[in-house]
Amino acid sequence: MNTRLSLCLIFGAVIFLAACDKDDDSGMTEPTLYEKLGGTALVADPNSTGMIEKGRLGLRSVVDSTIFVIAADPKLSPYFATLLSEVGNGNVSNLAILSENLTDFFCVATGAEHFTYDGLDMASAHDPSTNPRMAQKADNAAYDAFINDVVIGAQQNNVPSELITEVGAFLETLRETVVQR
Repeated sequence: MNTRLSLCLIFGAVIFLAACDKDDDSGMTEPTLYEKLGGTALVADPNSTGMIEKGRLGLRSVVDSTIFVIAADPKLSPYFATLLSEVGNGNVSNLAILSENLTDFFCVATGAEHFTYDGLDMASAHDPSTNPRMAQKADNAAYDAFINDVVIGAQQNNVPSELITEVGAFLETLRETVVQR
């Protein structure tokens, strides 16, 4: 499976549950997780000379950190053998694509309506028969390790614990679809 698609789908699922809820008492809309992460305010992009939405930058930072945590995790690195081999040979093009796709996925899943995600659905992304970049089907232990690695990636970027909890709750809703063995 495309590593980027796998991670993107997992991250997106985590964040999707944290999308906005209505407050019945006040009629006010609860801020989306994307808004809580900085929303659409423009800030300098440390990776370019341009500007980027603060919410997107925060998500991209967590995605990139988590990718590196996963790559170093002996429980998860076998799932991404193709990507890790490419990176080891100096080819980072698919790593960049993975980062962008996962970031798009999480932007949409966290409530940023002006982004789109066109990747595989969660079941297809995590099934090697439909995604040849995925080395094997995930089990519960691997999914537990993935959630732990997302937490580490978020902590590395100083994401507040209450937002990490929201992401974790969302990731749990994806377990049944992602875990296929």
